[in-house]
Amino acid sequence: MSNTIGKLFTFTSFGESHGKAIGGIVDGCPAGIDLDENYIQSELDRRKPGQSSISTPRKEDDKVEFLSGIFEGKTTGTPIAFVIRNQNQHSSDYNHLKEIYRPSHADFTYQQKYGIRDYRGGGRSSARETASRVVAGAIAKLVLRNNGMEITAFTSQVGPIMITQTLETLDLTLTERNIIRCPQPKVAEKMIDYIEQLKKEGDSTGGIITCIIKGVPVGLGEPIFDKLQARLAQAMLSINATHGFDYGRGFEGVNLKGSEMNDPFTKENDKIITKTNNSGGVQGGISNGEDIYFRVLFKPVATISKKQETVDIHANEVELSARGRHDPCVLPRAVPIVEAMAAITLLDLHLTNQTQSK
Repeated sequence: MSNTIGKLFTFTSFGESHGKAIGGIVDGCPAGIDLDENYIQSELDRRKPGQSSISTPRKEDDKVEFLSGIFEGKTTGTPIAFVIRNQNQHSSDYNHLKEIYRPSHADFTYQQKYGIRDYRGGGRSSARETASRVVAGAIAKLVLRNNGMEITAFTSQVGPIMITQTLETLDLTLTERNIIRCPQPKVAEKMIDYIEQLKKEGDSTGGIITCIIKGVPVGLGEPIFDKLQARLAQAMLSINATHGFDYGRGFEGVNLKGSEMNDPFTKENDKIITKTNNSGGVQGGISNGEDIYFRVLFKPVATISKKQETVDIHANEVELSARGRHDPCVLPRAVPIVEAMAAITLLDLHLTNQTQSK
């Protein structure tokens, strides 16, 4: 099982949804970074369960406890280990799933691959694991911020409801002002109403998160097999429930001609820039200095209370109405996860870039 991401800045995740704790080890973090624990906790608070009427009612404080790698508030350059205690498991809610495979869930594939599975909340396959990623991503964000890079993600589509403004006209400061984390307030209201209706019906929905990264220097990305967009895609598609990734104009670009898709170069204040940014800040697998922007598609949550047909471990056909506490839509809590995985990826490539000379 692959539990580590990164080459120079690495993050190893451990723990299960209904175990004693989840946590991680961050290695390769530069020494001397002010580790703002309040900021890291605030990032965790953005992801934690029980935030609103459209998230799981599971109550977890998600308090991070650092075990190593920090002295007098600064990173020491040694491995940073941390844990987040699980405090609100209702493992008995999952007893009925012990011998049943949930449709589109990891139950079947884990059982077939490993010969054993933790059916309590999905065990290692649970999105609970992503809390550890947010901690590692927050550390990476602090380092990137010192180098002028800022990462902002937001909900741009829920089911059939999508933002109508362009990226250039959106006020991203509005993102955290509603529970769906959409920076277009009137659209946010429609998204929330849609999710609440599906929740009443015992169903779920998916959507799209858009992420924008500003202040990225020219040169991040390592062709051929570590292209910037490829590393971002790997990071994003490792998040639970993701089903797609595109950057720049993405799949919309198939409707354009080369003359429309190309980004012409120009000069501004003795600096080479592009007039447009259809490339999404990446050309030839390397950052070109423009804003990086990409989208991540999330499928509807697999575990729903609505009655579904499935089979048990003996291949008997059964009907399932899943119990437990689940999100009807992962989008609002996935926003900080997308930011975290983008930060981990960018910092790793940034450190790699620093080891190279022109």
